[in-house]
Amino acid sequence: MNKSLLILAFSLLLASSCASEKDYLVTISTEYGTMYAILYDETPAHKENFLDLARSGRYDSTQFHRVINDFMIQGGDVFTQEGLPPDDWYTLPAELNPSLIHEKGSIAAARQGDRMNPEKRSSGCQFYLVDGKVYSEEELTTDIPKLQKAFTQYLQLDSNVELRENYRRLYQNQEIDSLNALMLSKKVVLEQFFNVNLELDKRKNQVEAYTTVGGTPHLDDGYTVFGKVIKGLEIMEKISGLETAPNDKPITPVYMDVNVEMVSKKKITREYGYKYPEE
Repeated sequence: MNKSLLILAFSLLLASSCASEKDYLVTISTEYGTMYAILYDETPAHKENFLDLARSGRYDSTQFHRVINDFMIQGGDVFTQEGLPPDDWYTLPAELNPSLIHEKGSIAAARQGDRMNPEKRSSGCQFYLVDGKVYSEEELTTDIPKLQKAFTQYLQLDSNVELRENYRRLYQNQEIDSLNALMLSKKVVLEQFFNVNLELDKRKNQVEAYTTVGGTPHLDDGYTVFGKVIKGLEIMEKISGLETAPNDKPITPVYMDVNVEMVSKKKITREYGYKYPEE
């Protein structure tokens, strides 16, 4: 190999090494403060699409147009803001990954429902930030809809008058957490009485995340998670708690500006607390 080829090979190797030591830091600025995020390499199509929209300024002045307390905040409707015809609203193929879940702070792609969208393709622009809640392990690993059905049938027994009255009182007062606790307390009884299995399998990473930081586990494996807020979760919480009009739209519009810059991974870890997986 001649000298010029050696220099070229070394330069390419050095450039590749430097690139792997840096990552894109995303800033989502609102009047309530700024959130900082990273995007996952495991979802390359979603990552590059988000970066393209952000770098071109197309996310700027879009809104968080749908917010639900203790659930999520959704925004980035570039296509509507730009007045694009629906035929130009492109979608992205799903990039579902069992290691990327809807823990608190996750960034995921919005999409149409399964009936219209069986391939689970993502919106080309809209995304949401996960708020959610913390679950007990028993709650997380129980098939709640199946539990509710069995519990409702069990309440009809003449011998369960007192239990039925307790349930009615909690329901009237909308004490949802107490309602769930009451049903879960009868889980073993219901399994034995109806000869049913009310268990729900969850992966180790799901149990660890949802019983500590929390999130929205029922969305896992159905929507593409492609990033994570690593600083500024309190800003998301403020926005999710805003007063809303019909369709969960904030009464006072919440605008965003989105920017990206290349930052060393060491700095992201040092200043924002995000620890990169071992390469």
